[in-house]
Amino acid sequence: MIMVTGGAYQGKLDFVCRHFGLESADIANGSTCDFEEALSAKCIKSYHRFIARLIAHGVDCVQFTERLCAENKDAIIILDEIGCGIIPAEKAERKRREITGKCGCIIAKNSDDVIRVTCGLPVYIKGGNK
Repeated sequence: MIMVTGGAYQGKLDFVCRHFGLESADIANGSTCDFEEALSAKCIKSYHRFIARLIAHGVDCVQFTERLCAENKDAIIILDEIGCGIIPAEKAERKRREITGKCGCIIAKNSDDVIRVTCGLPVYIKGGNK
């Protein structure tokens, strides 16, 4: 598993497509894909939005993420960093941020490589350039 993280609009998807040779057909959109599709997708973009959808459907996000890591070990997961900045006033949004952080930690723990992309530039924070 490979995790690619970074702020919004920092070039994570472009980096993944260039570096790993993926095309749009290889990428599941976390905003719209079926939950089961994620378990076999080559790449999932917007996993932070996928988590929001799991929450909205009453799915245990931590349990689902652990299942994803166990069943889709070769996946590339793209996850926006959402834990920085202004703390949301709404309790539900704070909870979503907390759960997203927990799921990100699970993915990072199970990943061979964790790559942070800023301004389109990758920095390996776990693993190394292959």
